[in-house]
Amino acid sequence: MVRIMPVDRLTDEEIREILTKNRRIALVGASPRPERASNDVMRYLLEKGYEVYPVNPRYEEVLGRKCYPSVLDIPGEVDIVDLFVRPEFTMEYVEQAVEKGAKVVWFQFNTYSREAFRKAKEAGLTAVAHRCMKQEHERVMV
Repeated sequence: MVRIMPVDRLTDEEIREILTKNRRIALVGASPRPERASNDVMRYLLEKGYEVYPVNPRYEEVLGRKCYPSVLDIPGEVDIVDLFVRPEFTMEYVEQAVEKGAKVVWFQFNTYSREAFRKAKEAGLTAVAHRCMKQEHERVMV
């Protein structure tokens, strides 16, 4: 098994700060299917008190919450854009995150795109890569 090291080089304290200060999350690639990682992570984040907005143009609702076709359609501010889409689709959502004024783009496992990551950083966003938000929350928020 090959271990991919995070390219973001964030410390545990920085991850803890991200998870503490940023409570409004656009979860891109949300799925109503319970076997999908996005569904599991969304359920967990909701249970932990985060305001989670599912983003997927294929669905009207996920976990009882209105599903939005894009990050830009979410009313109000968004702090974190959490990506559960293939790498070739991440740039579109990074651009939406920038336009929406998000503070963080979180590239879940298998979603990393070097170009999209660079775009997020160049726009002044914090970028987290090769990490699962649920796993990081369980690990650092004790």
